[in-house]
Amino acid sequence: MYNTFQFCHFFSLFLLCLMPVYLHMSQIITNIVLISFLKNYMKKINYLPLVITFLSMLFSCTSSKKKEHTIIHQDLQQIIEDGELVALTISSSASYFNYRETPMGFQYELAKQFANSLGVELKIKVVNSEVELVRALLDGDGDIITYNLSVTNTPKDSLIYCGEENISHQVLVQRNGKNTVKDVTQLIGKDIYVMPGKYQQRLDNLNKELGGGINIYVADHDSVTNEDLISMVAEGKIDYTTSGNELAMINKTYSPNLKVDIEISFDQKSSWAVRKTSPMLAAAADKWHKENINSAEFIASARRYFELNKRTQQGTILSVENGTISHYDDLFKKYSVKIDWDWRLFAALVYTESNFNPNAVSWAGAKGLMQLMPSTARAFGMPQGMDTDPEESIKAGVEYIRELESIFSKIKDRKQKEQFVLASYNAGIGHVFDAMALAEKYGKDKYRWDNNVEIYMLLKNKEEYYKDPVCKNGYFRGIETYNFVRNVRTRADVYIQKIK
Repeated sequence: MYNTFQFCHFFSLFLLCLMPVYLHMSQIITNIVLISFLKNYMKKINYLPLVITFLSMLFSCTSSKKKEHTIIHQDLQQIIEDGELVALTISSSASYFNYRETPMGFQYELAKQFANSLGVELKIKVVNSEVELVRALLDGDGDIITYNLSVTNTPKDSLIYCGEENISHQVLVQRNGKNTVKDVTQLIGKDIYVMPGKYQQRLDNLNKELGGGINIYVADHDSVTNEDLISMVAEGKIDYTTSGNELAMINKTYSPNLKVDIEISFDQKSSWAVRKTSPMLAAAADKWHKENINSAEFIASARRYFELNKRTQQGTILSVENGTISHYDDLFKKYSVKIDWDWRLFAALVYTESNFNPNAVSWAGAKGLMQLMPSTARAFGMPQGMDTDPEESIKAGVEYIRELESIFSKIKDRKQKEQFVLASYNAGIGHVFDAMALAEKYGKDKYRWDNNVEIYMLLKNKEEYYKDPVCKNGYFRGIETYNFVRNVRTRADVYIQKIK
């Protein structure tokens, strides 16, 4: 015969096993059955605390499950009453992505501004394709699609297109210079590398319209992306490719030598969308776009993604020969010991981030010598309004690095750990975790950066990889982080070699 303690122990295990089933049963029926069951045993055992604990656990689990399930808002009034707008989107460079643990993207910022105008919180749900966007919207998993959804005849019976009507088209991507193509007729005799699908189809049609003569090379979809081809043009590896105008404009902010103004396709309309049952929400989105498209906030968002140079302007250091790297060497030496880093490696990180400019502000809003995002700076002790103070920036940056070091404590090789920390500092730890998960999935060492995890960081801009179930943080332009780690290490090696 079990004593009371043994009975409660086994009964608790029974309830834990029952919990998943319980969460999928009718709440009312299950509650009645469980309460009745427990009351019978309460008469036999004096163990009321256990009963209360498990009832609390079960009811809280039911409650949390309810919160996770989206409430289907019929229209604007229900959204305002609930205080939440659920927006559906796709992870991409123009719509939504995470950077340094901060949600970003042009369409995301517009959605955030729209939600603020309604006085509600914005909740983002990410899906993998336009087909899934429409399906999720019609299934009630969201209130609005805040993504440039192609305006086609197929879903018009069930959707209301709203917000700004965006006009997109394909463009020729080439380098600036005296030999640039001025119009499409000059493409005859030129070699153009394109992605398969819509880009290849359009170029094939253009070739027929011109009577032939364009040398079209179709890239292997499994090995390169559209962004990769654009980078190859910028680097002079190929002369021409084609792209959607938004993606081309974003990439021009990373590579100012690109020219992307020659249109090679017909215009395609796209916009946000809601269900037919949400006409008031559609009207509110139309009204907001009309009233705010020329606002300072709207224009600032557009400039952030499509105009501002994403590269940190690099300058010269003071005098390596004289053993001086910057005006802040004493601070680097003082605080680098707190993380057991060579102060010259620390200096290389700061130079790569801000060019030793304490007033630097990046396109994403990172500030100061250490280029910390405002939320990160506050989280690691920087006083409000002190972002441009060199010592405060360094102190907060060191605390952030200390936290990253502890997260990667399983990595025993010092150099490898430093590279994981540098990558996380640049991209945000979520994308590094994704690259580690991909490395492990494909048989690489997830605790080694060189030729292992760095490979999958590079692949974070490919749909096949960032949409993999092991990835939790979506699209990312991994080439920036890949180069960042290498640049910091190379610069640190120079400092260490020349400054004893």
